[in-house]
Amino acid sequence: MLSQFRAESRLTLALAIPIMAGQVSQMLMGIVDSAMVGHAGVLPLAASAFANNLVSVPFVFGMGLLTSLSVRAAQSHGAGEARESGEILRHGLFLAAIVGAILTLLVWILSFHLHRFGQSPDVAAASRSFLLLIGFSLVPALLSLGLKAWCEAIGSPWPPTLILLASVPLNIALNWVLIYGNLGFSPLGLDGAGWATLISRLAALITMVIYVARDAAIRPHLPVMGIRKWQMARFASLLAIGIPASLQILLEVGAFAAGAILVGRLGKEPLAAHQIALSCASTTFMLPLGLAMATTVRIGQALGSGEFARVRPIGLASMGLSFGVMSATALIFWIFGLPIARSFVADEGVALLASRLLAIAALFQLVDGLQVVGAGALRGLSDATVPMLVCFVAYWLVGLPAGYYAAFMLGWGAQGIWGGFALGLSFVAALLAWRFWVKSWFEPLSDRV
Repeated sequence: MLSQFRAESRLTLALAIPIMAGQVSQMLMGIVDSAMVGHAGVLPLAASAFANNLVSVPFVFGMGLLTSLSVRAAQSHGAGEARESGEILRHGLFLAAIVGAILTLLVWILSFHLHRFGQSPDVAAASRSFLLLIGFSLVPALLSLGLKAWCEAIGSPWPPTLILLASVPLNIALNWVLIYGNLGFSPLGLDGAGWATLISRLAALITMVIYVARDAAIRPHLPVMGIRKWQMARFASLLAIGIPASLQILLEVGAFAAGAILVGRLGKEPLAAHQIALSCASTTFMLPLGLAMATTVRIGQALGSGEFARVRPIGLASMGLSFGVMSATALIFWIFGLPIARSFVADEGVALLASRLLAIAALFQLVDGLQVVGAGALRGLSDATVPMLVCFVAYWLVGLPAGYYAAFMLGWGAQGIWGGFALGLSFVAALLAWRFWVKSWFEPLSDRV
């Protein structure tokens, strides 16, 4: 059993590393924006925190929907059905485009109601145009991530990853030009960061489309060219996994966004500190998320090829890997929290509060990694509805109420909100790990394909 776990760990890491790199590249855009905007002042940083937390809710809904593309494409690839995986891509990208357009429209509507969220008037006013720019970038971002997920499912993870990584230095260069007004441009401040993100995401999408269209190894998997009818059965198959998976991720990110709104009521300094800590924690979260996505793909491939005995070792090995990775990141936050916070903002009070939030983040890194890998393993089994309900209870009935009580009733401030996050994550991690243990042992896995 131990040797099997080691073998599965190596195979999962081989797929997870490029996925991690791609996910981290996307988060690096947000971190770069926060760091570069933070040096323009506390108000722009607080406004970017408010806008990013609002737009993160529709964005992760779209990302969750695309997890179904990974599952179905991996199962088709495992069964040796190349053209079917191409049809999954065609239908999945159509869904991504439609959902992205709807979410962009919702962000535009939301931009007229920012004053309703209890933020200070200057923060709400400064965030509107930046929010719109980030909203317009949702469609290219979702299409890029859909192409990347599909390439990972058919065994070509590195080229899309390198494309996304290359978009990070492009974003940095555009930030330097547009935020501060270098090379003869007028300084745009926070709006400059929004334009930089939009342009970088468009460039990544165009490059990825060119790669997928021209790569000889991928061409046999592409859908047949020409005008063909859409198959409602394929859309239904994608939505059966995608909708509950989207809602599950949405419940978690929505809880963090709601937490940010609660922190915003404490003032712009706590909100700026919250954004710093959340940017760092979200970045390290990309590591177990990469493991979770690799686990989803590998379990889907095992089911597609009929290798049912490998399902449990794949999932448990991934949980062990997550524990090791998040132990390292927790140690970094615990020891280097203050220097990390100071790299974002010059205000010493904001940096000190952010370092305290990072210390709390260090404590819930372990359970955060376990819950996302558990969810990914269950998703590979096409099990998404019950995990979604577990997340609702954990985040909205346990974590947020506890955080609100600690922050406003006990007077713990932003640290109380983060303590509630830790409690909710612990709850969901325990239940999802237990559910995978049961589902991978007692239920006939052949019935789930």
